Amino acid sequence: MDFFHLYQAIHVIEDWFQERANEVEAIKDTLLNKTKVIWFQLSNSDNPVDAFTRLNVGKIPLTNDELIRALFLRRSGLEEKEATSQQLRIAYEWDQLEKALQSDAFWYFLSNQPGKVQNRIGFLFELVAKADGLAPGTENDAYGIFNTFSQRLKAVDAKIEDEWLKIKKIFMMLEEWFEDRVLYHMVGFLVSEGMDINDIRKLSMDCTKTEFEQLLRGEIFKRAVCGGGSPDFVDEQVIREQVESLLDDLSYLSNPYKIRSILLLFNLSTLLQNKRSNIRFQFDSFKSERWDIEHIRSVTDDRPERHHARRDWLSNCLEYLESKGTENELSEAINDFLELTQTNATNEIFDPLYEKILAYFHEGTEAKAEHGISNLTLLDEQTNRSYKNSVFAVKRHRVLKLDQAGIFVPLCTRNVFLKCYTPHVDNLMFWNEDDRDGYEEAITKALVNFFCGKMEGIQ
Repeated sequence: MDFFHLYQAIHVIEDWFQERANEVEAIKDTLLNKTKVIWFQLSNSDNPVDAFTRLNVGKIPLTNDELIRALFLRRSGLEEKEATSQQLRIAYEWDQLEKALQSDAFWYFLSNQPGKVQNRIGFLFELVAKADGLAPGTENDAYGIFNTFSQRLKAVDAKIEDEWLKIKKIFMMLEEWFEDRVLYHMVGFLVSEGMDINDIRKLSMDCTKTEFEQLLRGEIFKRAVCGGGSPDFVDEQVIREQVESLLDDLSYLSNPYKIRSILLLFNLSTLLQNKRSNIRFQFDSFKSERWDIEHIRSVTDDRPERHHARRDWLSNCLEYLESKGTENELSEAINDFLELTQTNATNEIFDPLYEKILAYFHEGTEAKAEHGISNLTLLDEQTNRSYKNSVFAVKRHRVLKLDQAGIFVPLCTRNVFLKCYTPHVDNLMFWNEDDRDGYEEAITKALVNFFCGKMEGIQ
């Protein structure tokens, strides 16, 4: 890759001079008579890397991984031919690792941070440096990772090859987790919950894959369900009672972050229920976009009050009615309101129309929608905000349009609006108590199956 960029640079320079053929003499004069070259002659006792770092202080700052690259590609005590071979091999392997990390699917599986356009390989060096221990005094140093590797490679018995092998080993471990569908979802969930990769790595040491999976389940249980000790996954009834108790206590008003975690885990558990499935959760879409907890059935008390909010709400309802070609009378009433000015669009006109729409969509016939998990799902912020507080039928219409267009919609969100969790579907256009009960039971069953290791699911 380095030779490619050198080749490109040569052509750019040649093209630049060809375009300025009449200026060549003036350019020569500038280069020969007005350009100064500063030459730094290092003594035999000077460290080239330290000198380079010192001389570049105050200039465009280099990143840790750019400085580390210089460490790993410098000439070691090997013979000329062997040293060149090592340099070329490490440079090639470096580019291969960087290329793999440039995949957002891989990157967001490992990290919650926005992916940098370049130099993601620094993530691997940080993992290895922290796993083996940062050099003393570098904990708060912006170049602590570089200085750690610099000090390690100064050791008498240090070998560049050995340190590079550590980087490759941790990459291969992460790649193995990524390729394994079960580990991908388990590790991905723990990373999304803020667990450090090195802590997950410690769980994997000196154990079989089956034991590692069980340890991951235990860690997920502690973070998602309760913060106590390791659970006993043998007793399914105990697990069910704990999960049911958690779900009953959850409220959008008091603990939205916990609900978000549970809904994410519900999606992952559902994807893992059937071993025949090869669908993966898209952590890259989930993390690179902003996600909201959406009320499946809107909270009727939270009716739109401002004029622009009322117009948006009515426009969404009108779009749905027109797409179905039904209720011309209701559509006409909505159009009449939308033509009113803010002064004329009074509560006396809006309130009866609002109640009429709720009645049509069966949104006002039951008690107000709940803030419990049985009425909540995950949806991206843009879609959520575009139809906030719309009736269920409108939300369903929009979500299915997203799914048809190939835009990422979490599986369980899609299933909710398709009413896959309702035993007996009477009406697809509204969300009632039976739907909520079926949905909460589906969440409970998926989590219990996950924690008890029942991964077969649907046969």
